[in-house]
Amino acid sequence: MRIGELARRSGVSERSLRYYESQGLLLSERSPGGHREFGEWAVDRVVRIQALYAAGLHSKRIARLLPCMRDVDGGPNEFATARLVDELTEERDRIDRMIADLARSREVLDEAIAAASAGPAREAEPSSPRARA
Repeated sequence: MRIGELARRSGVSERSLRYYESQGLLLSERSPGGHREFGEWAVDRVVRIQALYAAGLHSKRIARLLPCMRDVDGGPNEFATARLVDELTEERDRIDRMIADLARSREVLDEAIAAASAGPAREAEPSSPRARA
């Protein structure tokens, strides 16, 4: 499939796909006319890349991890190492800390909302600066 179809099927812009390729995260072959051609596997690869970016990993770390992830058949990849497991565990622990921090922030906001909602009747606030004049 060409880059436009991969972009449509994965929900990722063509520009991002070209960046992934430049970073070694995604590989393509070239057609005789010079167009990028991707196999069906590329959709799953892009989804994985997006998930790793969303987890806060940077492209260099993703490039190191992708070859070590499970093969298409679901079995462990021969490139997986104990060091990789340690790195992934560190990343998961970092994400767990971020989740805990966000949960605490949400609790503080919930308390503030509850306190503001239970307080004395609020004065009607003007909807525009002109209304205040």
